[in-house]
Amino acid sequence: MKVQSLYISALHKNVGSLFITMGIMEILKTKIDKVAFFRPIIFDKNIKDKDIEFISQKYKLDMSYEECYGFDLGEVESIIASKGLDELITQLFEKFKKLQERYEFILCEGIARSLFTSNSNQNINALLAQNFGSSIISIFSAKERSSQEIYEDISIEKQNLLSLDIPCFSMFVSRVDEKNFPELENKLKEYSPNISFLKELPELDVLTLEDITETLEAKKIVFSQNDNVRAVRGFVVASLGVDDFLQEIKEDALVIVDAKRSDIILALIASFYSKEYPKISAVLFVGDSELSQSLKKIILGLHEYKIPFLSIEDDAFESVKKLLNVYPRLRVNSERKIALALGLFSASIDMAAFEQKIKVQKSDVMTPIMFQYKLFEMARKKKKNIVLPESSDERILRAAEIVLRRDVADITLLGKADEIREHSLKLGLDISKATIIEHEKSELLEEFSHSFYEMRKHKGITLEASRDTMIHSTYFATMMVHLGYADGMVSGALHSSADTIRPSLQIIKTTSDVELVSSIFFMCLKTKVLIYGDCALNQNPNAKELSQIAISSADTARLFDIVPKVAMLSYSTGESGSGVDVDKVREATMIVKSLRSDLEVDGPLQYDAAVDKSVASIKLPNSKVAGEASVFIFPDLNTGNNTYKAVQRSSGALAIGPILQGLKKPINDLSRGCTVDDVLNTILITAIQANI
Repeated sequence: MKVQSLYISALHKNVGSLFITMGIMEILKTKIDKVAFFRPIIFDKNIKDKDIEFISQKYKLDMSYEECYGFDLGEVESIIASKGLDELITQLFEKFKKLQERYEFILCEGIARSLFTSNSNQNINALLAQNFGSSIISIFSAKERSSQEIYEDISIEKQNLLSLDIPCFSMFVSRVDEKNFPELENKLKEYSPNISFLKELPELDVLTLEDITETLEAKKIVFSQNDNVRAVRGFVVASLGVDDFLQEIKEDALVIVDAKRSDIILALIASFYSKEYPKISAVLFVGDSELSQSLKKIILGLHEYKIPFLSIEDDAFESVKKLLNVYPRLRVNSERKIALALGLFSASIDMAAFEQKIKVQKSDVMTPIMFQYKLFEMARKKKKNIVLPESSDERILRAAEIVLRRDVADITLLGKADEIREHSLKLGLDISKATIIEHEKSELLEEFSHSFYEMRKHKGITLEASRDTMIHSTYFATMMVHLGYADGMVSGALHSSADTIRPSLQIIKTTSDVELVSSIFFMCLKTKVLIYGDCALNQNPNAKELSQIAISSADTARLFDIVPKVAMLSYSTGESGSGVDVDKVREATMIVKSLRSDLEVDGPLQYDAAVDKSVASIKLPNSKVAGEASVFIFPDLNTGNNTYKAVQRSSGALAIGPILQGLKKPINDLSRGCTVDDVLNTILITAIQANI
């Protein structure tokens, strides 16, 4: 997929993140109409974020200020402390995805890593970029740092991004001293052309009068709108006599003077109009003294070139202290700085290549959070009705409430209405939007009994026995799906797998192209989602059955937008091994290829050759699957079940399943040890399967 978001990440403060953000926004806004700007974390929500204000105003973004950020630092620390880092990432991910629904591209700007109080939190920008599916732009400062230090920072960052499977879109080294540029460029040549250098431009760090008036909250005596962008390159305190003072004034200086010093004020006015003296930026009156009426008359009566006059109530000493804490800002009306910054950006990168990269750069990362969000979105597109026969279970009710509140599916609960409502109220849940059917007394019971009798009478079942069978909640729910009263069923929290699967085999049956019901697990690793089959149902499938498991698993992969590259697993790779077990896998691979020429499938493959490109290049160099497999078919239940559990426990992977496949309509089985999240994910998957 094309890049739909970029994430700008800086190691330290004051590295020029906003200049780079602006440069990239210039490119985006010329090519894409609907662009969003998002800062997942800001410093303090009680203080307007300057970068958000600037980008929003300059590019006239169709976004409210609140949409442009997630949390402030205080909230971030609180969420991590109370609920953990995953909860923070999940909440920010949801905010990000809401923007993605409305915009074609999202440009993210992270907060400087150095602002986090804990070293363990300093990787948040990378983790957010990973979960957003964003390519990352890393910024490093060369200010007062050696080329070796910069080299080490970049090397560490590169390894960090590789470990997280985050595409590095570009790297910038900013604030490069021109005299150190050749040495730095030579030191970092191994990273070329993915690195750009932004030379230090002192002008970008120069204060403006607007910076000063805003920070000091100064009163404007003589001041025009254009005076806001005046540069202030230094401060001069007028404490000397006129002759000595005039020797001290410099170009673009802010002169700090007591309003009583009429001699200095008149001298300043005279020097301003003289060709022989530097032109000061402004005059700042300090203290609580008032200008004399005669001086006011002179100042207000000046024509053409006017000196800006400001005043504050602090004395000279306090004023200087405050001025030392004024920092330059890039503002929408800072035309000079903007022009300088954009010029620097354009001169430092290959603009055409940069634009082209935005079009073609891909991110194949799929984190567990991303996959779970994907399930919600896919289910929401076409809401289905999922029946849950185990309404007495707390986990079922909690998952049902989430589904209903997020409005991704309709829910039907089986059981006594009064008991279900009472139970949910005790739990503090609202399941009022669910449909409740008392299946033992339902009007549907007679219809279902007759339907089941017609299906099974050749097996010797009586109508009375059919009625007794239909009173069982899983049979009733399965018949609801079969006859179209529901689109799918999820059960197994209280019942055995046999209780869930047997009714589906008797009533719904398999699809026309397979004779076998099988299962898969979605294995959500840190940066990708793999499919493992069959790890739950078929104990020792023969070659034909194994081929059907492979075909069903590939079709499931496609349903969830996973490109199926099917690895038929065994203890040997290619033609290197022999024996009954490996021959079975080899035969199954041939059957799949003969039945489904549209699938990329290879086998037998060892697991390492299926997932590791370096191993694959040695063991099976011409394979289109080896090293890139996304669907893994295990030769038997013992191998599959142990492997999925080993991967789940050792890597921390999220295992979603088992998900049944091969049935005409979706029925899914839960483990009796399932969590609320397990139930929720299974409901979503069942709803998506119902869209076929």
